[in-house]
Amino acid sequence: MSELPSVESALDTAIKQLEESGSDSPSLDAAVLLCHALQKPRSYLFTWPEKKLDNEQYDRFSQLLVRRISGEPVAYIIGEREFWSLPLKVSPTTLIPRPDTERLVEVALDKTYQQDGKILDLGTGTGAIALALASEMPKREVIGVDLKQEAQSLATENARQLGISNAIFYSGSWFEPLVAGTKFALIVSNPPYIDANDPHLVEGDVRFEPKSALVADDNGLADIKHIAENAIGFLENEGWLMFEHGYDQGELVREILASFGYQQVATEKDYGGNDRVTLGQFYHQQ
Repeated sequence: MSELPSVESALDTAIKQLEESGSDSPSLDAAVLLCHALQKPRSYLFTWPEKKLDNEQYDRFSQLLVRRISGEPVAYIIGEREFWSLPLKVSPTTLIPRPDTERLVEVALDKTYQQDGKILDLGTGTGAIALALASEMPKREVIGVDLKQEAQSLATENARQLGISNAIFYSGSWFEPLVAGTKFALIVSNPPYIDANDPHLVEGDVRFEPKSALVADDNGLADIKHIAENAIGFLENEGWLMFEHGYDQGELVREILASFGYQQVATEKDYGGNDRVTLGQFYHQQ
């Protein structure tokens, strides 16, 4: 066998291979995978660039690299993704938490940080949104619901590993697992909102993610309509409902919320300047 590469050499070679494979972040991908193979922090790559990999490290890194070159998301390969500065376990049964979703957390904190009352996260997946809100508002009870039992188990494990005790997770379809009469001051959701014919479903990382968490009927709006209608029975007076949605769905989601009687309806943009979060407040008639 030829001489094993140094950290710097292995990184350079991997970056070139990832560039050729079409990765949109080859340097970051290579660094994350090499750190995972070496079981070292990122600083190690800069501190010990001349250090030679041993056979086991080289084999492990090569295997990880092959998976990424084939298009598999880095988060699934290493089993982890950071969201809101929280390291979360991920798996192919859940969506990979994305930076744009942090906007939903920001809007929720901006509107409801000073309030009391329970918080509900529908379609919780890894528990990313629920755990971010629970970490910022430790005195409030946060409930996350996901259709998949595997997601509920994953979110529960993430809460345990992070030491977050004010978040609990249930398995079931949307509001089904909740006790009738339970009221929430805030309901958030990043539901499936992509149309089944959207060409992006066969591109990039999305190819590997569960379609059930991505695709909805009625041009991607079916689940948003269902949640908006049924949330009314679970919201406290003046409670907020907030959705993450597609970049081109802001106006449609505002119309949906308005049609069910929500007030203060507005859309917030993501970091790229696209419509991303739409919210509304519900006033029960006294």
